[in-house]
Amino acid sequence: MDTNTDADEFKVYARFENKDDFVALRDELLAIDLYTEPDQEQNRVEAMLLQKLMVIFASYQEQSYLWDPFLEDLVTPVVETLKSHAKQFVRDGVASNVSHMRLDRLASLLYFFVKFRGYKTITRFFPHEIADLTVTLEYITAPKSPVQVTYLWALRYTLLLWLSLVCMIPFDLEQFDEVGKSGETASRVETVGKMFLDKAGLDREGAALLLSKFYMRKDMATKVPEFLSFSVEKMETTVNPMLVMGIMRVICEITKLGSAEQVQGCREQLLEIAQTLERNQNLTKNTIIRKLRTKLVARVVIRLLPGKTRRLRAKGKALAADRSLAAGTIDEEDFDVPEQVETVLEELFKALRDTDTIVRYTAAKGVARVSERLPVDFAEQVLEQVLHTFSIHSIAGASLYDMPSIAEGTWHGACLACAEMARRGLIPDERLSELVEWLHKALYFDIRKGAHSIGSNVRDAASYVLWSLARAQSVEALQPHALELARRLVTVSLFDREIHIRRAASAAFQEYVGRTSLFPHGIDVLRKTDFYAVGVRKNSFTLAAPEVAEHEVYRSFLISHLLSVTLRHWDPVMRQLGAQSLKIICELDLVKLGPDAATRAAELLSLPDAGDIHGGLLALTELATAFRDSAQHEQLEAERRKVFATLSAVPIGTIQSGRHELIAAAACELIASGISFAETQHSQSTVPHWRQVVDSGLKSKTVPVQEAAAAALASVSRLVDCSAVVQRLIKDYEGESPPMQQSLARVLGLLDYAKHKHGVEDAVRCLLRMVNRKSGTGSTNIEARRNAFNAMPKIVGNVADQLQENLSAAMVCQMTDAVLDGLTDYTTDERGDVGSWVRISCVRGLASIIRTLFSCASELPDLASYLPREKFHDAVAGTLKQGVERLDNVRQTAGESFLAILQLPPPAVRDASPWKIQGEKMMTDLFLSGHESVGWHAGHWLFPKAVQLLDIERYRDQVLAGIVLSVSTKTDSTQRPVTSALVNWAMTAPVSTDERDRYDLRGLSRDLVTQALKNASSNNVVVPILQTLNVLLEADVFENLPQDPEGAQTLRSLLSLVTRNASRLKSLQRIMISMRCLVNLLPIRDLQKDCIAQLPKYLEHQYPHVRANTAEYLYLVLSSRDTGLETDEVEEILLETEWYVTIPSSSFQAAQRLVFRSSTATDAAFKDATQRCIELLESAQTV
Repeated sequence: MDTNTDADEFKVYARFENKDDFVALRDELLAIDLYTEPDQEQNRVEAMLLQKLMVIFASYQEQSYLWDPFLEDLVTPVVETLKSHAKQFVRDGVASNVSHMRLDRLASLLYFFVKFRGYKTITRFFPHEIADLTVTLEYITAPKSPVQVTYLWALRYTLLLWLSLVCMIPFDLEQFDEVGKSGETASRVETVGKMFLDKAGLDREGAALLLSKFYMRKDMATKVPEFLSFSVEKMETTVNPMLVMGIMRVICEITKLGSAEQVQGCREQLLEIAQTLERNQNLTKNTIIRKLRTKLVARVVIRLLPGKTRRLRAKGKALAADRSLAAGTIDEEDFDVPEQVETVLEELFKALRDTDTIVRYTAAKGVARVSERLPVDFAEQVLEQVLHTFSIHSIAGASLYDMPSIAEGTWHGACLACAEMARRGLIPDERLSELVEWLHKALYFDIRKGAHSIGSNVRDAASYVLWSLARAQSVEALQPHALELARRLVTVSLFDREIHIRRAASAAFQEYVGRTSLFPHGIDVLRKTDFYAVGVRKNSFTLAAPEVAEHEVYRSFLISHLLSVTLRHWDPVMRQLGAQSLKIICELDLVKLGPDAATRAAELLSLPDAGDIHGGLLALTELATAFRDSAQHEQLEAERRKVFATLSAVPIGTIQSGRHELIAAAACELIASGISFAETQHSQSTVPHWRQVVDSGLKSKTVPVQEAAAAALASVSRLVDCSAVVQRLIKDYEGESPPMQQSLARVLGLLDYAKHKHGVEDAVRCLLRMVNRKSGTGSTNIEARRNAFNAMPKIVGNVADQLQENLSAAMVCQMTDAVLDGLTDYTTDERGDVGSWVRISCVRGLASIIRTLFSCASELPDLASYLPREKFHDAVAGTLKQGVERLDNVRQTAGESFLAILQLPPPAVRDASPWKIQGEKMMTDLFLSGHESVGWHAGHWLFPKAVQLLDIERYRDQVLAGIVLSVSTKTDSTQRPVTSALVNWAMTAPVSTDERDRYDLRGLSRDLVTQALKNASSNNVVVPILQTLNVLLEADVFENLPQDPEGAQTLRSLLSLVTRNASRLKSLQRIMISMRCLVNLLPIRDLQKDCIAQLPKYLEHQYPHVRANTAEYLYLVLSSRDTGLETDEVEEILLETEWYVTIPSSSFQAAQRLVFRSSTATDAAFKDATQRCIELLESAQTV
């Protein structure tokens, strides 16, 4: 994505900066004539205008309030344009000549305003004169009105909004009726509303708003019972949920905004509608209908109760403006609660347990709003019932983990209800303790369900409740719970799996700190757990958590949560992060915290769940690492041995089970971090089966287990000589299955040969055999070869301090040769270019070997014997070749490795010149002089620099080979910049030169053609070279090359290559690129005659596709480039001939005659010959 687009998307505005641009675009759109149909170009321009306006709308969507001062000026012209159109239509009845597309754009612009700022804000700027009622009604109800066009939904919606505003005029609607037609206007308005009430789009929303405003008129009060009866009838008979949704939206608006007398007078009918819906199972399956039903019953009861009897108790210490607000609630006189209230509350409590969130949230708000109007005693009973909801699924369960998954909805609904009641100050201080206890559990609500868990919405709602309590409860009431709340909120904000929950808990913590000042170290902890600090999970665990743990009041609670919750989490990544966080926190006081944490983590190993065992092993591994690396490691060595001994609690069968690969990997990691010399001795080992664990890990088919087992054996190799083990592994694993070979190669590279020899020469010979593709000993598995190439430089680096004693110069040279050979691995399979894995390893390996040998050069008797001059420069050339190839990741790795070699200090030998990179100054200027952050993966940055490397003779062949492969790629981001850079460089290159470090066109063409001729039978070599030559020929790079005798001969060799055996080639790709090269040689005057003579080989080819493409490409070249020939009639023949039709042999002769005559087209004879050929071709078409 474009970075500028990203910057605009997240830009924060201080004002409406684009007002002038917006007004100009709007006026341009409004100036368009609605009664003229646009042509294709006008349609495109107008669509672009609307798109630009949409972009401006979108950029301010999060800050729409910035437009408020300008809304009237922005909206009014749009509305007036629509009004003018409607009045003209009503006056003239003109519908056929209006452009529906332009009308749609006008209505869409008005709809964007409504969407952007809301219909309540925008309708204030709609016209609402008395005459507008007739205009809107006539426009909507006219038989040929554009409203009837299906796709003009924006027009219908905006007109319905307009009509809903106009119908609220404070005049009796009968005044608009004609004489003798009393009630006609009202009936028409009602009909319009009902007409769109069953639509699936925004039409329904506009119609519902219209009808609700219509029925709320005092003169229409008598129609409400009729509409309610109509509603009951429809709900009993219809199965159309859209109609029911529209009806329910109308009723919900009436119960919300209508007069209390109106609602109270129809309460029986309203409740009957709710009961009717409840009986219709087909309708109640719809979530929206259930939500609207819940909203309806709640609003009915609210309108039956008197106004608010309780006010919000804003008692927060920090924000209390008036201490007198610390008083309790203000109650009015008691009143009789209608009997319907209890029934409706039961309905709402049932809806709190609904399966859908929007229904539960609607019910929660309904419960709180009803409770707000009830007497104190009744409201406390409601709260008691809500709190009882928590216990519905909790009585039989021993813990949160044992509850059924259905409990998620119940707990979520209860939390939402508590939050809404808390916001309104409906939680008495004496019930606060009970609520807080439930919230402590809700903050950790997480139930495993298959491969995932449920409960994140419960934890989010629990944070919402606590946030609400901070705003409504008194500081005195919250003080007894402050410490526990602080610990739990900070724990959730640090260690929850979901980012939105961590941020919700952080927001609740912030609310308490700001309003109560009760939380210990509140400001400091808030700084460490703010919105951004907890945004990235890893940072939250490994950076923020240790910072919070610096405060001892939180430290033990964080550790306990990690051990009891996080390490037992269903997600393996959470367990891993939890173990890492535990280690970092314990390192604050490792001697005191480490042993206790290790003891508690070891208890998890005895639990039956595999996840618990895995979490315990991970924690013990991290603690063992902390003990080993600590400054007090001698004091903690005994504890490290205890940690290692806990591995005996895990049965070997569990570790070796194919289903418990995570446990196997964690067990091997524990061995790697906890093994000691004593444990390697059979007589002193506390875990006798640890060798079996490592062996089974090495035999695993899973890469993480293999890596962990190899790391474990590497740790053992630092303690004892593993020569016997190496010999056994080589004997057992060599020639085995691919996973075994991968494991062997990985192990041999990780052993510590500096401590003990471990049969290092045997290991190297094994690796060399594994990567030898020319003999039968080489591995056919690409991952095994990659691991072997990774291992060889590691071995060289491992024994660098004693290189001469461990590895002979010949063996190091053999490894260097093997790695150089790996650069030619282009293996492909169904996964793509898997050979790139090997090439990346080899590029890194060469840089590592060179770095190692340079660093220890002073200790070697003869650096040239370990790293001969030619091998060094071959390594540099091979790295550069990979640095200019087609794959971005290979280029980036090669570029990093090459720059590492370039910046190495020269080896400490008497004469370091043989190991000096050729053209070092040029390369430094090209790649190290600037401060660009762009890497070698970016072709537009790399290739203009890389083509200049062709001037360095020593590396020229390899660089050219890499560029050729990049030119032949199908990846546009690579192919375009490399071809452009190559052509630009070649245009400035001389035809021939005698300078040593200056490449010329003669040499370029000679090298490419020679390489193609040497490998003429290999399409993988020839096709990329021909594609490169074709790019240069198309750019007329070789236009002057025939002036040089050797260059002319090279071009003739190219001509011979692309025409030789053309009819016998089977590769369509090679045929096509050969044909293109032949045609592009045509403009070169010295070769024209020979080229024309060879054209029939492709114009007469047995493949119709080749003939057609040849004719098409030849036409393009003849018509666009200067060939020095008069080719008009030839071009006409090429265009008119059906080349896909099978051509008789007589036509082949005609084509030959046509082509041969073309070279003499400057005289009349050519024209005569061409005419005869045209007649022959026409006769062939007739046949």
